[in-house]
Amino acid sequence: MVADNDAGSITTYTATGAKFGFNLIWLLILLGPVAYIVQEMTVRLGTVTKRGHAEAIFDAFGLFWGWFSLIDLGILDFLMMVTEFIGMTAALQIFGVPPIWTIIGVSILMISIFIYGRYWTWEKIVLLLCGFNLVYIPAILLIHPNISDVTKGLMPTVPITGFTGSYFFFFMANIGTVISPWMLFFQQSSIVDKGMTEKDISFGKLDTAVGAFFTVVVAIFCVILTGTLLFKPGGTDIDSAAQAAIAIMNSYPIVGSALAIGFFDAGLLGAICISLASSWAMGEVFGWAHSINNKISEAPMFYAFYFLSLIFAGIVVIIPGAPLVLITLFVQVITVTLLPLALVFLLLLLNNEEMMGKYKNTLTQNIWGFLIILTIIIISTLYALSVVFPETFK
Repeated sequence: MVADNDAGSITTYTATGAKFGFNLIWLLILLGPVAYIVQEMTVRLGTVTKRGHAEAIFDAFGLFWGWFSLIDLGILDFLMMVTEFIGMTAALQIFGVPPIWTIIGVSILMISIFIYGRYWTWEKIVLLLCGFNLVYIPAILLIHPNISDVTKGLMPTVPITGFTGSYFFFFMANIGTVISPWMLFFQQSSIVDKGMTEKDISFGKLDTAVGAFFTVVVAIFCVILTGTLLFKPGGTDIDSAAQAAIAIMNSYPIVGSALAIGFFDAGLLGAICISLASSWAMGEVFGWAHSINNKISEAPMFYAFYFLSLIFAGIVVIIPGAPLVLITLFVQVITVTLLPLALVFLLLLLNNEEMMGKYKNTLTQNIWGFLIILTIIIISTLYALSVVFPETFK
């Protein structure tokens, strides 16, 4: 759950605070329970079926929809991997580290964690990185935000700029940062690799709830950080969290450095999990051995896919003239656009009584799932209309 606050997410949150101040904090609060509802389903699905999400879709819906979902996942995960490397290189450039050295160093670190660990070792390392994700909380204590202004963001309000295309863009991007298709694949596969059984479901739910809580807390603190220090009437445009960190360093060096460090950590955490989501999915579909507990000689294709995804994502970042900022922001919007279909598959799987038995969705869970899907479709449609007919939303 915390890995959902990857480099692209931190950029989205910091850009949101700089552009709209505290106006969208209420949305992030709502997204916490929504993220839990969605991800809790993967806990039950993975634990009961002992199959990853990709394998479950192939078995339940056939080759067409199986390949459709896998190709979507592969493209989206690759683009998101690129955004993680963009974030990490931008963060360390602030401290004078050239991008090529960041890419090489991070790749070696990730491969080492992957090769020499086992699932439990890998999980402990990732949990340590999750701890660094909380660096924004003490940073807030140094800038003394106006609590009265922050509390106003707890309630939905009409933005000063009106419901423009930019507003809908950021609205969708924030949804796409907290709820992402790759998380469905990642969490379900990790549960299978971890070896969870039905008696562990209650612990899995608690784990997911705690993760969802801290995901939203970090998101809100990022918005408060830039909303306090960078927001001006009419909004301030920020291309990345690295740009925000540089701007903040002029007045608050420690806070700016904390933002940069957190940005790097978010990219590393996201890269580790996203690359695994794709590798697990490919292993499930092609029948490769695909556990972190396997040695390279036991799962050569699983590890090869993982290594290649790192190499190609890193290469894109150092291509001269590559539209890195556009990739970072639009990945979040693409994510939320593809999300309804992924959620439909998830709901259908959770209502398969033969597959799920007593752990299938209840009526209440189905209602919440349907409302989430409907809301995302409506927001996506409004965003599309704001792009095609911009005058309507001015």
